[in-house]
Formats: sequence, C-alpha cells, structure tokens
Amino acid sequence: MISIYELKPKFQQLLMPLVNNLHKHHVTPNQVTISACLLSIITGVLFYFNYDSRWIYIIIPLFMFVRMAMNAIDGVLAKKFNLTSRLGKFLNELTDVISDTALFIPFFLVTQTFPASIIIFIALSIISEMAEVLSEVTSGERRYDGPMGKSDRAFLIGVISVILLFNIPLEPYLHIIFMAASILIAFNIYKRVLGGLEESS
Repeated sequence: MISIYELKPKFQQLLMPLVNNLHKHHVTPNQVTISACLLSIITGVLFYFNYDSRWIYIIIPLFMFVRMAMNAIDGVLAKKFNLTSRLGKFLNELTDVISDTALFIPFFLVTQTFPASIIIFIALSIISEMAEVLSEVTSGERRYDGPMGKSDRAFLIGVISVILLFNIPLEPYLHIIFMAASILIAFNIYKRVLGGLEESS
C-alpha cells in the first residue's frame, strides 16, 4: 500500500546540501535528533494551550514538515559520515514516540465527539513503532510497511491543521478520521509483524 515513506530517498537528496553544511559545522546526528524532539514538545505545549487560536494551525503543518526534514537529516548524517552510535539508535526510537505523543495529545481537546479516539490513535502509533523495531531485532531487517506509518501520520496531522486553519467545521468528524487512521495503523502493525516473522524464518 502506498506510503509517503516511499518518497524519502528523493527527499533526502534534496536535503544533502544542508546535511553537508551541518557536518561542516560539526553538528552531530544526536544533536539533530534531540533538537527535533525538544521542538516537538514545545510545539505540542503551544498547541495544548492555544488549540482554539487560529495561528497555531499555521505552525503545526509547517513544523510537521520541519520535523520530517530533521528526522531525515539525522539518519543521512549518521550514515554518510559514519556517525552511527548505539546511543543514536536509542534516541532515534525514543524521541520519535515522545514527539508523536506531544504533538498528538492536544487533539484530545479539539475533537468534540469521542475524544478517546486520539488515545487509540496514539497508542497504536506507539505499537507500530515497536513493531518496526522488533522486526529488526528478530529478522535483522527493519520494516517500514504502511499504511499510516510515521510520515503518513505527520502528513495527516498537517492536512487536518490546514483544514482547521480555514475554519472548516471538521471538529465533529475528527473522531471518524482518527479511528479510520487507527484501523490503517493496526493493518501496518500486522504487516510489520508478519513481514518480520517471514524474514526471520
């Protein structure tokens, strides 16, 4: 199934001048990873306390793009300049989950009907990331199966924010969107587990 993740190689190529410049100034992958997480937390806190303000829905999609770029940059920096580390692996996985949680939780305040759908969405997002990591542990190969992987979720949140920015009354229907997304995440969890098992056998 199609996923935005498939565009990652081309996206990484576009970021190469920035990656080279960061390396020239001795910026490490871990610094980029931690910075992305801290910015995610700050954005999430701003969102939480300003969810009824229009300006926040301009910041969120812009930051989602910046975060995706930073997530790509740290990986390219690590691989291209041989800066991979065990600490980097821990930071990469843990900060992704922390960032997602910080950015998604405020939608609990925005969703008018069945706000628990946000909790389900967050929980399945975390499980999906666990399935991705465990597939590498069991088979030696990481699984990025879609639909509704990390990049897809970021895109979804960005699109929702743009719609809310233009005062389109989406709030009463957000629970339907998040539940549909949760079903897609559950499917990607199944695919990642099944793929990991097949490759390890």
